[in-house]
Amino acid sequence: MTGQPRTPQVPAKPSLDGLESTWVRRWDADGVHRFDRTRPRAEVYSIDTPPPTVSGSLHVGHVFSYTHTDTVARFHRMRGRAVFYPMGWDDNGLPTERRVQNFFGVRCDPSLPYDPGFEPPAEPDPRRQLPVSRRNFIELCERLTAVDERAFEEMWRRIGLSVDWDHLYTTIGDRARAASQRAFLRNLARGEAYLAEAPTLWDVTFRTAVAQAELEDRDHAGAFHRIRFDAGERPVYVETTRPELLPACVALVTHPDDERYRELVGRTARTPVFGVEVPILAHRLADPDKGSGLVMVCTFGDVNDVVWWRELDLPTRPVLGRDGRLLPDPPADVPAGPYSRLAGKTVFSAKEAMVELLRESGDLDDDPRPVTRPVKFYEKGNKPLEIVTTRQWYLRNGGRDTDLRDALLERGRELHWHPPYMRARYENWVAGLAGDWLVSRQRFFGVPIPVWYPLDDSGEPVHDRPITPAEALLPVDPSSDVPPGYTEEQRGRPGGFVGDPDVMDTWATSSLTPQIAGGWERDPDLFGRVFPYDLRPQAHDIIRTWLFSTVVRAHAEHGTVPWTDVALSGWILDPDRKKMSKSKGNVVTPIALLEEYGSDAVRYWAASGRPGTDTAFDTGQIKIGRRLAIKILNASKFVLGLGGVRAGTVTEPLDLAMLAGLADVVDETTRAFEGYDYTRALERTERFFWEFCDDYLELVKQRAYGEGAGAESARVALHTALSVLLRLFAPFLPFVTEEVWSWWQEGSVHRAAWPEPGELPAGGDPAVLAATADALRQIRKAKSEARVSMRAVVSHARVSGARARGVVPTDLNAAGHIAELDLDTTPDPDFTVEVTLA
Repeated sequence: MTGQPRTPQVPAKPSLDGLESTWVRRWDADGVHRFDRTRPRAEVYSIDTPPPTVSGSLHVGHVFSYTHTDTVARFHRMRGRAVFYPMGWDDNGLPTERRVQNFFGVRCDPSLPYDPGFEPPAEPDPRRQLPVSRRNFIELCERLTAVDERAFEEMWRRIGLSVDWDHLYTTIGDRARAASQRAFLRNLARGEAYLAEAPTLWDVTFRTAVAQAELEDRDHAGAFHRIRFDAGERPVYVETTRPELLPACVALVTHPDDERYRELVGRTARTPVFGVEVPILAHRLADPDKGSGLVMVCTFGDVNDVVWWRELDLPTRPVLGRDGRLLPDPPADVPAGPYSRLAGKTVFSAKEAMVELLRESGDLDDDPRPVTRPVKFYEKGNKPLEIVTTRQWYLRNGGRDTDLRDALLERGRELHWHPPYMRARYENWVAGLAGDWLVSRQRFFGVPIPVWYPLDDSGEPVHDRPITPAEALLPVDPSSDVPPGYTEEQRGRPGGFVGDPDVMDTWATSSLTPQIAGGWERDPDLFGRVFPYDLRPQAHDIIRTWLFSTVVRAHAEHGTVPWTDVALSGWILDPDRKKMSKSKGNVVTPIALLEEYGSDAVRYWAASGRPGTDTAFDTGQIKIGRRLAIKILNASKFVLGLGGVRAGTVTEPLDLAMLAGLADVVDETTRAFEGYDYTRALERTERFFWEFCDDYLELVKQRAYGEGAGAESARVALHTALSVLLRLFAPFLPFVTEEVWSWWQEGSVHRAAWPEPGELPAGGDPAVLAATADALRQIRKAKSEARVSMRAVVSHARVSGARARGVVPTDLNAAGHIAELDLDTTPDPDFTVEVTLA
């Protein structure tokens, strides 16, 4: 589909309007972007495309990063590779659930029975959400995501993404669920997945466990409370922001080198109000310079509590429930009397009640001291995380295994990072892991954990003997499917079974996008042609989640990296230099921009953002992109208006000089694309194009309209340059380049061969065009200063300096309307032009 020249058919008034709808239809009909799965792996370029979260609308940040990937895909397609460029929708998980709750005014209550005729309220009230069964809730999730996904696809087509829509998938679809469950079961069989009851970071709003990768620190206002403990011969003091956790206190900890408490280590103290005896211990994590230097260890107030609990082998006195309220009953050895004033209260209310109890007992020393400190939040939550003891599923990721950690660090070194410095973010994350990957979630719209548990004679689950399905049965839903050897009547009954109620973390599915899109175990022929992939494009802020988790899964299942190259995009910043995000409410949706400026202009702005670099949203840059697209139309109209494309030879020095400069551009642009520096490729092509229009076209215009060998040389050079420039611009501005290509070439420019320096004639010197163009600029400057027409005659011009030997007099005379020209080629580094107007 390279295309053959034909007699140009140039519109009388070329326009950018309507190009998107015209060419999107044509590309679909002609299969321009279709993946050729007959090609061997060596001829395939495969992309592990990020599946965007389908929970609302796309914004310009999506357009920004996905355009980067599309320029790379188009480049490799033109280089002759069969490009595997699928698209997926990440439609399961918390964002979808929240959107469904607000959109339909419902909330999921798994205890309710399924209502096959259920319809959501006609006028939903998000403040008074109607409880519905889990199955009804999932149906509403599927209904809404289907609408969102159609809108997403329309937007991606309009922006010109060259994905193959035949390879569309969703992260909640059957293929994704089967792949996710298969990978989990194999992790379980190899001992990489395990069930454990342990302290878990917990979001009390969404009532779900949260993984380390989903945390963020936010400044949070609180107060230090100085509390007195009885240590026998003398009182000791603890400063804490969590007095409400006093009934959960299991120890006091000091640094081993802190002289103030050295003689107390190994003794005990009694908690105020409750009088529970707790040990005084030493540990290196206690900070002597923070507060009193003595720390109250509770189960659990923060992650340090978990470390102390584990390493010092402390007991557990849990007081917090999954709803964020203090449990109705105290721990076994905590007096019920004072605890009753805390029971059932929120953390905030329990803190007030505990402070009052401490005042009454005289154990609160001085007034609370206000403080603002960093506190851990779930990245999508608005309340500080708590730590509660729960039973959860984990995948080994090197957090507790130094050999695995080292292997995953080495996998990171196998990858080619663009830009290279991003690898440090990966290594810092892996080196700082504090535990394994928590993959179970207490949500509803997700991939179910594919296990059941037998129930003993008293009806309690036997968690250490999970029942698993055969892979051929996947996907399964343990809440409605029956395990092998059982009947539905045995569900929930002693001696029967119960399904695991949890779903997988959304990253547990997204970490398998190479396998899902590539047909792992479903289409071995396809998978063998695309895996390991060539490219993973993604944002730099999810290196710790999506990128790392995908490496973990590929290492475990395939013993390899999932791709060879990783290209990182930066964020889009608002005018205040803050990241655009839907949660912050500062996003710009692209539809109005596309309607006003056109897709090519928006793509131009996006491609101007360098790899890995945060970029400010700028309509000024979009306007420049539109101006460039219009100039391509007009310059192409001029070139093709010179007549049919004829075979000929380029003979004139100015023409050879222009094409020699263009050969350099082709070489630089190709190398830039091979290094994933699409911005450099665009900048170099654009700079040459404007010089081509402003300098070369003006110099050669008169000759190109003439007759003879010189005119033929000009026309051949112009047509050759236009062909090359359209192909260089095609990855960035796919619509306008396809439109112009269609005026005079067969097939699609996006299936045309990427230009090579060797297809341009040799022997030219770019300095010739540069010197001649410089002389013309100075002559025009003189006319402008004299306030005369650019067509005014110059009776005499003198060009002096060493560069004057490169000036082409015939073309300069014609373009500058010069009657007499002298070239003084003395070896003077200064280049001057003296002008005498007629």
